[in-house]
Amino acid sequence: MRTITHWIGGKPVAGGTSTSPVWNPATGQQQAEVPLASTEEVDTAVRTAAAAFEQWSQSSLSARAKVLFRFRELVNGRAQELAEIVADEHGKVVSDALGEVQRGLEVVEFACGIPSLLKGDYSDQVSSGVDVFSFREPLGVCVGITPFNFPVMVPMWMHPVAIACGNTFVLKPSERDPSASMLIAELWAEAGLPDGVFNVVHGDKIAVDALLDHEAVAAVSFVGSTPIARYIHQRASATGKRVQALGGAKNHAVVLPDASLDFAADHLVSAAFGSAGERCMAISAAVAVGSAGDELLARVSEKARAVKVGPGRDPASEMGPVITAAARDRIVGLIGTGAEQGADLAVDGRGLTVPGHDGGFFVGPTVIDRVRPEMDVYREEIFGPVLAVVRADSVDEAIALINANPYGNGTAIFTSSGEAARRFQRGVHVGMIGINVPIPVPMAYYSFGGWKDSLFGDKHVHGPEGVSFYTRAKVVTSRWPQTVERSASGTSIGAEASGSSFHFPTSN
Repeated sequence: MRTITHWIGGKPVAGGTSTSPVWNPATGQQQAEVPLASTEEVDTAVRTAAAAFEQWSQSSLSARAKVLFRFRELVNGRAQELAEIVADEHGKVVSDALGEVQRGLEVVEFACGIPSLLKGDYSDQVSSGVDVFSFREPLGVCVGITPFNFPVMVPMWMHPVAIACGNTFVLKPSERDPSASMLIAELWAEAGLPDGVFNVVHGDKIAVDALLDHEAVAAVSFVGSTPIARYIHQRASATGKRVQALGGAKNHAVVLPDASLDFAADHLVSAAFGSAGERCMAISAAVAVGSAGDELLARVSEKARAVKVGPGRDPASEMGPVITAAARDRIVGLIGTGAEQGADLAVDGRGLTVPGHDGGFFVGPTVIDRVRPEMDVYREEIFGPVLAVVRADSVDEAIALINANPYGNGTAIFTSSGEAARRFQRGVHVGMIGINVPIPVPMAYYSFGGWKDSLFGDKHVHGPEGVSFYTRAKVVTSRWPQTVERSASGTSIGAEASGSSFHFPTSN
């Protein structure tokens, strides 16, 4: 059995008195085991990162940018290998995993511009002989706690920006698919990143709590479910850490009667069933407005039945398995509950088997019609290939439905009406909005984040807010008084009045 290691101080480190299995979701067989770090092993990783911070934080912007450019080229050259690792441990198809790697690379490319991103401000002569300028400094040891669904992209939302800003980093990836993070650690080392700047520890709640409580950790970034995001935010904030914790989602796509229904159906199916629905930006609720309902349902159902489900390594597969047997069973249970609570199963993906992969964790694309907000299949974040169709009479009713939902991650509208689109984008209480774009993940030079129960903390991930999150401001007010010269006899020549006073300083 292959054993995955930690990465501390620039090298692989064995450890952990207990381990967790790493499955191949397409076969249902265990392919590796990963150690679960103890509190002592977490302490070693954090203290190693803290020691490395002393030198890395003082490195020049040019030196950091050179490492980032080399890292970018190395990741790009190993993109196929990374995608295959993700396919084997997560289950998503290789082409989808390649897209994940590419979106992560876009953040690296953004971070390569760190000399411009950290430019400060300067104000000359704010008072007589006084100038003011500001710049931003790194925080220290930053931590990333990341989910299974994007084992390359989501960590890359964090560590390239944090490292470019002069911080050191400890990554705690999901123990379900940890191998991609180990390859990333090797690539950082090959790029010339000093030992200890990037570290990887695997683990469960024991490791997470040790990171949240550690006195040397300055900031924590998290992506995962809402209950855990709330817990992370509360526990880390209580010890004075800066925290951004992204939670769950229930992303809606509103389809108006004036939309191209074939276009909308194509994109709904891709957005609902891509990566087996295991995306925080997956569309899990389609809101059919007015007369669009029946025809949209028919087209979506037809396309859902045609999705090619199979192992991630098979080039013919459009959708792979879900991550674990437990995830499959939970999804299947929610489908059944939806039917019991009165929804119509237009397409039932339960019981799907893939020839040659009978032990795989597969659930077929599922479409549930006539879903109501009080049903479990609507209220819960299913995180599987299930699309709930909700009916509404108007765009205003659709907006009210979305705003009543506790999540506010992403949403979309399909329409040919600019007026309706503008009313929608201004009316919904959601952080990321797509207009005829079902998965509105911002480019790296913007920032990713939702509202309401989808985000705890005041900063979104990567982009300008990422740079702000991983740095803190320093403002300098300076004056250089005229040098006092003295004659041969000792009398002062050209002495400047000090201007000191006991009253509060004001400009003059």
